[in-house]
Amino acid sequence: MKSKRLIMRSIILIILIAALGYTLYSNFFHSKEKVDVGSAAPDFVLNDLNGKTFQLSNYDGKGVFLNFWGTWCEPCKREMPYIERQYQYYKNHGVEVLAINVGESNIAVENFKDQYGLTFPILLDKKMEVLNAYGVDPLPTTFLIDKDGKVVKIITGSMTERDVRNYMESIKP
Repeated sequence: MKSKRLIMRSIILIILIAALGYTLYSNFFHSKEKVDVGSAAPDFVLNDLNGKTFQLSNYDGKGVFLNFWGTWCEPCKREMPYIERQYQYYKNHGVEVLAINVGESNIAVENFKDQYGLTFPILLDKKMEVLNAYGVDPLPTTFLIDKDGKVVKIITGSMTERDVRNYMESIKP
């Protein structure tokens, strides 16, 4: 009886050590691609609240204001009206806004969109795959992408309306 218990404990210990080893390897030694200024923006396909599909590469030739946000994020709440107002002007000047909500329910996002009167595309990254591909931390984070698909600036934290206007102006084709 004691030898069976010893064998089971040993097996469990080996499994735990293997899991710990894999976790350490994947977090510290496995090379992770990080999106940096000057690199090509990773392409992605996401759906909006209505199920319409959006693909980043379809915006070649336009500037893209790519904003990662959450409904619970206070700086996001402050900057969304600024982004909306500037979008109304810059959408006619070759700048697109793609706002990627990270991991929230459709109802929460829909309520937020209605509350703030947002008209730009709001895409849903429920599994946080695009968030991880871009290495986003914290929210909000905005990537300015030029007409050639290159990241020209990464903004973390909140923006003023003047910042939003200047950033959109900087990626206008």
